[in-house]
Amino acid sequence: IPGFFSIMDFNDDVSAESSTEFPDRLSLMEVRLQAQEDEITLLKSSLADALRKLRLHDQQIPLLKQQLIAGALRLNLSPWRMHYLKASSSSMKPRSNSVERREMPLKKRWGRTKPGSIKMFIRGRPITMYIPSNILNYEELRMDLPSQKLELDWVYGYRGRDCRANLYLLPSGEAVYFIACVVVLYHISNQTQRHYQKHTDCVRCLAIHPDKVRVASGQTAGVDKDGKPLQPIVHIWDSKTLVTLQQIGLGTFERGVGAVAFSSSDAGTFLCVIDDSNEHMLSVWDWNKNIKHTEVKNTNEAVLAVDFSPTDTNNIISCGKSHVYFWTMSAGTLTKKQGIFGKYKKPKFVLCFVFSLTGDVLTGDSEGNILTWGKSAADIKTLGKGAKETFQIMKQTRAHEGSVFTMCVLQGGAILSGGGKDRKIIRWSADLAPERECEIPEKFGAVRTIADVDGEELLVGTTRNAILRGTFSDGFVAIVQGHVDEMWGLATHHTQNIFLTCGNDRQVCVWNAEDHKLDWCTTLEESGLCADFSPNGAVVSVGLSTGRWVVLDLQTKEVVSDLTDGNEQLSVMRYSPDGSFLAVGSHDNFIYIYNVTEGGRRYTRFGKCTGHSSFITHLDWSKDGKYVMSNSGDYEILYWDVASGCKLLRNRFESKDRKWASYTCVLGFHVMGVWLEGSDGTDINALCRSHSESMVAVADDFCKVHLFQYPCPKPKAPSYKYEGHGSHVTNVRFTHNDSHLLSMGGKDTCILQWRVKGAGTGDHKEHLASSSSVCSSSSSPENGT
Repeated sequence: IPGFFSIMDFNDDVSAESSTEFPDRLSLMEVRLQAQEDEITLLKSSLADALRKLRLHDQQIPLLKQQLIAGALRLNLSPWRMHYLKASSSSMKPRSNSVERREMPLKKRWGRTKPGSIKMFIRGRPITMYIPSNILNYEELRMDLPSQKLELDWVYGYRGRDCRANLYLLPSGEAVYFIACVVVLYHISNQTQRHYQKHTDCVRCLAIHPDKVRVASGQTAGVDKDGKPLQPIVHIWDSKTLVTLQQIGLGTFERGVGAVAFSSSDAGTFLCVIDDSNEHMLSVWDWNKNIKHTEVKNTNEAVLAVDFSPTDTNNIISCGKSHVYFWTMSAGTLTKKQGIFGKYKKPKFVLCFVFSLTGDVLTGDSEGNILTWGKSAADIKTLGKGAKETFQIMKQTRAHEGSVFTMCVLQGGAILSGGGKDRKIIRWSADLAPERECEIPEKFGAVRTIADVDGEELLVGTTRNAILRGTFSDGFVAIVQGHVDEMWGLATHHTQNIFLTCGNDRQVCVWNAEDHKLDWCTTLEESGLCADFSPNGAVVSVGLSTGRWVVLDLQTKEVVSDLTDGNEQLSVMRYSPDGSFLAVGSHDNFIYIYNVTEGGRRYTRFGKCTGHSSFITHLDWSKDGKYVMSNSGDYEILYWDVASGCKLLRNRFESKDRKWASYTCVLGFHVMGVWLEGSDGTDINALCRSHSESMVAVADDFCKVHLFQYPCPKPKAPSYKYEGHGSHVTNVRFTHNDSHLLSMGGKDTCILQWRVKGAGTGDHKEHLASSSSVCSSSSSPENGT
């Protein structure tokens, strides 16, 4: 599905259809498919683990028999007792049932459970954690909320790929747009952001009140952590204060809100809403009183836009797949007339429309045409005395190659149109004579929406999730950029306020967390799934989807090394603390260890860690750079002596006091408390300990970022929970001085930058100079706190 969306960005007709008609069905299919894939992976992992342990037991049984007999001889036991011991040892041969059932008799019978350990269970599987020596009384450990909190500082990205009419300029000088669950107000001149954060799932549409202050934003329904659907809603809020004025439609809309519009001829009294139900219900609300004025079934086809007539609130227009409807509101009911295309070719999609200053309606369609619809007198002779005037096509204007994605009316009556396939912006006179045109760069995709700044300068949202600023004369530059597909790779620099992201769109992006800018971006041949900066800060290695990995020079942006390990995707790259080794974790169950020389530009294979029975998910180096701790897809924790030749340390008890340079493994004694009771092993995608070792951030599968105290070794530990992402959170990382935390959404293609506040962090001079940014983020403690 992610690749499917990427290809569609440049296929206008298919893009319009897929992004509006099927989003919920595709989303549901994705969820089901991912669940099935996870289950299959776990079954495979469990089977491989069982087979491995069976082989291990088979190898150990003869030796165990010999030890038992030898021990009996030393104790001068009777022949009968020796026979009993032989029989007992033979009964220990494992049966072909579950791992848990095999292990428990062994531990119970022979007392193999070591003192100073505790078990946690994931999907019924016991995982033994060994308590460090410095914890004398585990039961009396107190788990508190962390002394720090998070506050949303910056939002990277824009949702232009599959949403429209979602970029406006306010009189305050702020561009308002959305991504994930956040509506962003970005002051273009001051380069600051504010954030409206009251939505509980992805925002899908925006409308600006005629007073240019109040904003309506509609969200999708989404699902809770148990898979139950949540109710979509429209928020009306004040863009100056970020205060929510009204919430309408709770329990009324289905699946999501696809389009909203304020009336304008009556000072914005009414709000029109179209939901994402099968019938795409059209409702009109007296939003200030939260009263639904009227509601009617619209069409089973996709609906892409809706708006009131600027001169008469009783007239509403909607358009979408193969239709344009002219609605009349009278006595609390809505009646519609379908636009008749007659001799003109009926387009597959009517994508947008505007009202000209002369009262005509102009529609842009997937055929590349602008159609002018004018009112015609009522046909009383044919339809009778009560017949009403209708809209008919007066003129067809060829505008773009491919679709006309958006149109905008300037103050003087001129029209702007934005094209899909040709990526052109064309300025037309009021009577649709072409006056000027320009083309936006191919790397930004097609024109999704246009906002007029001052009649000359424009803001342009694109289908590749960028917002451009510029003019016809000087061209356009990006002021907002983002990824366009699912992201997993995130790394922060060891000494600078920069970080790297990569994902399925094959883009590797290096960002400046202080300036909130994209420093540079390069395109790889394959998807990037993981990354890590070398400790010297000169290079960064990126793991790809085919077992290949590349090392990029941060200054030249060139590939200085290109290697391959196995033929499966890589999941984790991690340099040792002194940069002399690189560990590469793969889905082929191996960890590859490399010697690193020449400042991170030369790599030679040192060894391979063999022993996991499932794919590698996370790994960390010890502070002395000699050992590695790793997690796998079947919830296994293993330790490796790298310095002695990548040897597996079979006695995990001996690693209980080892100090770790980083802590990103999701399984381990020190982070055991981040798992909720009854958790699926995939509920937590990533975690990261702060450099101060006082807190740990967690990325979960339910769109949340959590902040726990570190260490966090007891169940039901309290945490602060933060919302903003509209998809599973794939990764989290602290900046080098713990001033900020970065979190990354998967499908929402959104990067959130959180400021760390409190207890010696968040307020000192080292922190990023973005204090002028105002936000409305809030934290909520959970787990009974």
